[in-house]
Amino acid sequence: MFAQRAAKPYGCGRTGEAVLAGLIDTIIDRAADVLQMTGERIDTVSRTVFEERNDPSQRNAELQGTLRALGRYGDLISKQRESLVSIERILLFLSVSYRATRVPAELREQVRTALRDLQSLEEHATFQSSKIQFLLDATLGLVNLEQNNIIKLFSVMAVVFMPPTLIASIYGMNFKHMPELDWRFGYPMAIVLMVVAAILPYVFFRWKRWL
Repeated sequence: MFAQRAAKPYGCGRTGEAVLAGLIDTIIDRAADVLQMTGERIDTVSRTVFEERNDPSQRNAELQGTLRALGRYGDLISKQRESLVSIERILLFLSVSYRATRVPAELREQVRTALRDLQSLEEHATFQSSKIQFLLDATLGLVNLEQNNIIKLFSVMAVVFMPPTLIASIYGMNFKHMPELDWRFGYPMAIVLMVVAAILPYVFFRWKRWL
């Protein structure tokens, strides 16, 4: 980016200080573009997190993808902030050293302007980091809600089947006349029913994408 800018007429000064200032300006412009791009993507993720879905079975996969995306954007912003801090230290050093040397006033003003721009970008990066943290908390809250709904369903099913199970445990095997005892295939049928009763909940949970 700086090479393209310097190739243009009056795109860069002829001194080393002017080249350094141009490089720093280019780095700051690039950082601003990265932060703007990341902010737009974070806004897209925010809309995805809080919008309603007609298919609850896909919600789990979407939340997992949201967590991965927020992790990538958080890592990108943290690296960008580290870069900005390094450039800020350079600008602070230049602003002090330029006072003791014969550097044009225009170049000193350019350094001060770059320092102000950089500090505003740091504040924007801090805001984006806090927004990512908010979205992470919201996403984890939605994951907890999904898990609570599943646990609630399990609890309701256990409570529904508990009284019949209790009655069957007490009285089911104590009747004098049980037609199934005289069936030739009664025992294999009972085994098949137990296997089917074990497989059906598993298939249902897989269909709901709870497992």
